[in-house]
Amino acid sequence: MVPFMAHGHLIPFLGLAQRLHHRTGFQVTLATTPLNVKYLTSCIDTAGDDSAAAKQSIRLVVLPFSCADNGLPPNSENTEALPLHHMITIIRSTHSLKEPFRDLIADITAGDGKPPLCIISDVFIGWGSEVARACGTVNVSFTTSGAYGTTAYNSFWRNLPHLTAAGADGEDGEGEFAIPGFPDSCRFNLSHLHPYMRAADGTDPWSNVIQSFVSDSLDSFGSLCNTVEEIEPLGSEALRRFTKLPVWCVGPLIPPAMLKDGQASLDIDGKRTGKVHGLSPEKCREWLDEQSEGSVLYISFGSQNTISASQMMELGLGLKDSGKAFIWVIRPPIGFDIKGEFKSEWLPEGFLEENQADRRGPKQGLVIHGWAPQLEILWHKSTGAFLSHCGWNSSLESLSQGVPLIGWPMAGEQAFNSKMMAEELGVCIELTKGVKSNIARDDVKRVIDIVLGSREMKEKAGRVKDLIRAAVKEENAAADGGGKGSSLRAIDDFVSSLLSRRRVPV
Repeated sequence: MVPFMAHGHLIPFLGLAQRLHHRTGFQVTLATTPLNVKYLTSCIDTAGDDSAAAKQSIRLVVLPFSCADNGLPPNSENTEALPLHHMITIIRSTHSLKEPFRDLIADITAGDGKPPLCIISDVFIGWGSEVARACGTVNVSFTTSGAYGTTAYNSFWRNLPHLTAAGADGEDGEGEFAIPGFPDSCRFNLSHLHPYMRAADGTDPWSNVIQSFVSDSLDSFGSLCNTVEEIEPLGSEALRRFTKLPVWCVGPLIPPAMLKDGQASLDIDGKRTGKVHGLSPEKCREWLDEQSEGSVLYISFGSQNTISASQMMELGLGLKDSGKAFIWVIRPPIGFDIKGEFKSEWLPEGFLEENQADRRGPKQGLVIHGWAPQLEILWHKSTGAFLSHCGWNSSLESLSQGVPLIGWPMAGEQAFNSKMMAEELGVCIELTKGVKSNIARDDVKRVIDIVLGSREMKEKAGRVKDLIRAAVKEENAAADGGGKGSSLRAIDDFVSSLLSRRRVPV
């Protein structure tokens, strides 16, 4: 297995590796760069069941990597430390891993007397199929995003359908367009696109890089997708039409503890992420325990995103006007060091001081600097909504707990995720899009009031939660369709397909 170098890809890859081992007993080799192996090693204990056995059967292998040789700053083996303008560079840098990975496959083949059953490469790795053919096996493309978002994003780059939309030649165009693979009735808007996507014309650097790895993924034996068939029927069929390959929906690849009922606590975030929290899970839990059920808004834009100073001010004012309890993970706004000191002037007067976690006495919410125990927050019964960038991992974590979302997508396929959750599932209301949009305090208050007060959204999110959990159960109740969950059946079918190719009895 070879993942792309981003935490949002590494964690699902680890989850898939552990699920494959758990169901087959096969040894799984996961290869990546030195710092990413160190990261995976730090969180392997809590990313899946039966971790002691998994430690021995999931082999983490270092692939040599030089940041300097690839035009990256020191210690930048992961997107966590990189601004957007370096993203093309780190995507291109994955080509430097091809030869070391080919050597690894050759070593495995020599040791076992036969090549691996398959290579599972990230959809962002553009050479998996080439290496697989050279080594006598097959490549399977794995997308760590959802089916709808993956199809929309990859088909967008392959076809560039936005170029025919009204207003495509300006920054503020709102024209609609169709994306091949989706029904014509499913329309997309220029506002769904990040500026680097709006500027794509087939000759730009982003088109050059992404079109190549999309083409490689279509040359695979099949595709694995980190989703649940029942929550993405439109997206799953669209992905099959787009790829013209077998697609196995094997999600959600989130910590199994998130999918169990009746636990007294859920203290896994720190080990899973390897990060130092701005507030401990215990302190978060103490404050959440004091709030009423479903009353708290959790706000986080992921590990790589922040918003502008003006957006931050309006969001703070809207929160204050709403009077609703909240937990807000804050970072300095765009134009400042995202890991630097946070200044109170970026928020309404007194807001930061009044909501500091260490301030005694009652407060409307908690302001957390840097990192928060997100899994514990979403798991807690007091959390009623999640204002999110709609990254797929965060979305799955929220939906697995029955928590509806307020969407503020930033980049990549996030706007497509937000659109799917709003239109197909009814569990999301979009506040705005991107880092250049204008928002007003009144809109912030209005949307917060709607989502936290909507029984219908909560019920729909609860049904999605049930579908997600049913997908990974060994035996479901008759009312839920009975039998093994769809994601476990998909894993088993995937492995069976590979074994059949080798003519080995299952």
